Amino acid sequence: MDEVGSFGAGRAGSAFDLIAFVKRPQTILRVLAWIFSMVVFASIINEGYVNMGSERLHCVFNKNTDACNYGITIGIVAFIASVLLLALDVYFPQISSVKDRKRAVLLEVVFSGFWTFLWFVGFCFLANQWSHTSPKELPLEQATDAARAAIAFSFFSILTWAGLTVCAIQRFLLGTDMTLFTIEPVASQPPKQPYPSNDVIGQTTIPVNAYQSPPLIETMETRPPDYKIPPAF
Repeated sequence: MDEVGSFGAGRAGSAFDLIAFVKRPQTILRVLAWIFSMVVFASIINEGYVNMGSERLHCVFNKNTDACNYGITIGIVAFIASVLLLALDVYFPQISSVKDRKRAVLLEVVFSGFWTFLWFVGFCFLANQWSHTSPKELPLEQATDAARAAIAFSFFSILTWAGLTVCAIQRFLLGTDMTLFTIEPVASQPPKQPYPSNDVIGQTTIPVNAYQSPPLIETMETRPPDYKIPPAF
């Protein structure tokens, strides 16, 4: 289990594998979320406002400035957050503390889930305002493609951020599953023999016949020359 670390990452200090990191579903979703958010706010900023013959610009979504501001805001924040979370993914295996890893994963779960909800609201908001936009009031030929791109990629962002939320939850569950860190016995090693039972704490019972001294046999050869037999009383 050397390759299994806490919360879906390897042990702290392990070598960084760029190819394996790029192939991870979480990394792919992170890059897609970054691209989709950029498309949303860039489309609204560049072509989401139309000129009605005056210096004042109107939002293409039913002249509702709040709709354009909402799309730009969540798009820019998601763009920056994707970069920061991607950097956290790179640095995550270097975090040695399990508590710090848990906080990082929980932060990702909360933020990804919350931003999934905001993208859903944004998609519904933009689609609703676009459906109420009248060609008679705004020259839609100037911003139709931009408006549709913002709505479409808002929907795609819902899917990517929902996928990131699922990945974060899986990492959290992986980190709390302590069965991954149990030590399995090695099949090649023989089982250890149990220690003998102790009758008294700190003392081991030894069989009486285990240690026997050799019989004392005195012969003439073993006696010293000046040896005298002590008198019997």
